[in-house]
Amino acid sequence: MPFTASEMFGLMDCNNFYASCERLFRPDLTNRPVVVLSNNDGCIIARSNEAKALGIGMGTPYFKQELLIRKHDVAVFSSNYPLYGDISQRVMDILMQLEPDVEVYSIDEAFIRLPTGRHRDLESWGRSLKTTVQKHTGIPVSIGFGPTKTLAKIANRFAKKNPSAAGIFVITEQQPVDRLLAAVPVGDIWGIGRRHAARLKKHSIHTALELKNCADTWIRKQLTVTGLRTAMELRGIPCISLEKTGPAKKSICTSRSFGQPVYTLGDLQEAVATYTTQAACKLRHEGLRTTIVDVFIRTNSFKKDAPQYCNRRIFTLPAPSSHTATLIKVALTSLNAIYRPGYRYQKAGVLLNGLVPENYEQLRLFHTPAPCNEASLMKAVDEINRRWGRDTIQPAAAGLAKEWHFRQMKKSPAYTTRWSELPIAKASFPESFSMA
Repeated sequence: MPFTASEMFGLMDCNNFYASCERLFRPDLTNRPVVVLSNNDGCIIARSNEAKALGIGMGTPYFKQELLIRKHDVAVFSSNYPLYGDISQRVMDILMQLEPDVEVYSIDEAFIRLPTGRHRDLESWGRSLKTTVQKHTGIPVSIGFGPTKTLAKIANRFAKKNPSAAGIFVITEQQPVDRLLAAVPVGDIWGIGRRHAARLKKHSIHTALELKNCADTWIRKQLTVTGLRTAMELRGIPCISLEKTGPAKKSICTSRSFGQPVYTLGDLQEAVATYTTQAACKLRHEGLRTTIVDVFIRTNSFKKDAPQYCNRRIFTLPAPSSHTATLIKVALTSLNAIYRPGYRYQKAGVLLNGLVPENYEQLRLFHTPAPCNEASLMKAVDEINRRWGRDTIQPAAAGLAKEWHFRQMKKSPAYTTRWSELPIAKASFPESFSMA
């Protein structure tokens, strides 16, 4: 069924983003396979096209692929999230300078909306956009355009996987859209999760085209109104609007597996204080405060021959807070209550719930409001850390050595976020060169 769009959507996706960031300051890695590992260098979470061609699987444990990686001289990196976050911000800044309506969807994806009259030659505009982003940031991108966000997602898929598209693909009413949708597995549709995909396949619905052609009442019964919205988008009817501001967070969790087993209360206290500090910073960044602090610890459940223990403690604050010292005091009190000696602890974490806006406070008869200087102090600390690097100022309870910290044996330098690790360019002149 042909459709007529009053507006068009685009999806810009950075190609193999983590691997592209690692190549940005390493031109010697051009055309060489690159993979990036998860926390503690456990699993492969990003691959360059060359690594994909070797058959290196996404999410597979590193040790299972180590022989193949060595055989083909694959460059391996620990995840470097400060670098990736900074490069992502640069990409999005460039995009926002070129387009007024932008929704940052993830660290490497963004939707754009083009109103009526702006999409007469989307292919040329897409090439210009792609060239500009790569010129200013060094990151290659692919862009798909469609009359809905879901179709833009599908267009981006063809832009990346079809070599002849050269990174740009446009879905319009002039195209045989049904032929495109017939080539998209139902599990690859944006908004269709693994559980819903399995349910659809049981009913012999295997492609986006088959889902599009299903009856509305049946879709709503099987996939609720969310699935019906997706089907309508596949038909070219916009149902999902551009969101310039994301939904408010309902919780904030900071947790990590340790680089080596932790035995002592002191190390656990450092870890919990560190995670609480990070969670409190996220709170303030979102303009929120918390009313519930949940601390948990656990051993490695995969070590069947070792004693197992896990526990958590939830504490409700008398008043909402985002003050780091206040939250650390509560978190450490909870940790002390649940810690048991004699175990090899593998993970700890802090979960903040009951989030409210920072300007909200339910007054109580005997409650004394927090001093005004607490907010000013936290604002100053956040600004210093933002300007000079994370943990430039941190609580003493978080420690310095952090021997429990997760492994990053193959981490690249923080090229753009730490002064001591900025890349250095050196120039030399031939002996015959003269300044005279």
